[in-house]
Amino acid sequence: MISHFQYKSIHTSKLFGWSISFFYKGKQVEATYHRDGKIEWHQNQPEEADIELVTKAIHDLMLFHVYDGS
Repeated sequence: MISHFQYKSIHTSKLFGWSISFFYKGKQVEATYHRDGKIEWHQNQPEEADIELVTKAIHDLMLFHVYDGS
């Protein structure tokens, strides 16, 4: 599914969200994850049929890495 997931704060205060990147179906995807959970796609947005599945996976990854403090 999603591999090589990376995230980086856009700003030191984390108020502006995170820049995220990962591979999905062999393509590098780049997006902005806003702190309200909205995802703004920049490169290689997943197909419409996959958006819900990918969005849930990203929310889970962000919850684990950022919000749980791991």
